[in-house]
Amino acid sequence: MNALNRDRSLLYPLAGGIDLQSIMRQVYIWMCMGLLLTAAVAYLTVNTPLIDLAANPIILLVAVIAEFGLVLGISWGFNRLSSGVAATLFFTYAALNGFTLSMVLLVFSLGSVFAAFVATAALFGAMTIIGYTTKVDLSKMGTFLMMGVIGLLIAMVVNMFISSGPLDMIISIAGVLIFTALTAYDTQRIGRMAAGLGANDGEAAAKLGIFGALRLYLDFINMFLFMLRLFGRRR
Repeated sequence: MNALNRDRSLLYPLAGGIDLQSIMRQVYIWMCMGLLLTAAVAYLTVNTPLIDLAANPIILLVAVIAEFGLVLGISWGFNRLSSGVAATLFFTYAALNGFTLSMVLLVFSLGSVFAAFVATAALFGAMTIIGYTTKVDLSKMGTFLMMGVIGLLIAMVVNMFISSGPLDMIISIAGVLIFTALTAYDTQRIGRMAAGLGANDGEAAAKLGIFGALRLYLDFINMFLFMLRLFGRRR
């Protein structure tokens, strides 16, 4: 264990005494709270008249646009937002995501949803540990992964019009692989951002915890959705 901690200190030479483990603990706590809120709102939506709103295409589109706005707001406003505002925006996004994802509970069987969640949690856990402990520089993957995400979006839009089964399978496999790699990449990136913090950067560390949670939350949710598309059984 001591050797592992020494390896981490070499990979993340934190300036000014900021504790990497403390920041990563914040990241995972925020992320888990976001996932719990998403699951709770999705369950509430499905089992109340809110499902009628979620099934309305206009309302659903507005909710999705609002989600994009919140993600951009947190990401671009990282240096300007207070940690309290960032946390509020993060939880608002998680709740909205639960509202929009409620349709998943109607389309797929609960057994499929549970199996996909367990498989995603196991894969996510393995990759975030790799990203946290590896001494291999993953930063060069960033450009290729973002190109992969853009290509994935384009392929999904195209497949909306042609409805190709084989293409849908390829998209699902590519989605799982891309967000699996992004999990390791983002974990290492969060650690390296923490490395630039000093002992008096408590507010910045708190915001980094929320920003990191958002990145890993997005990786987890997208991995889960592609896993569900790949192996899920529809009702």
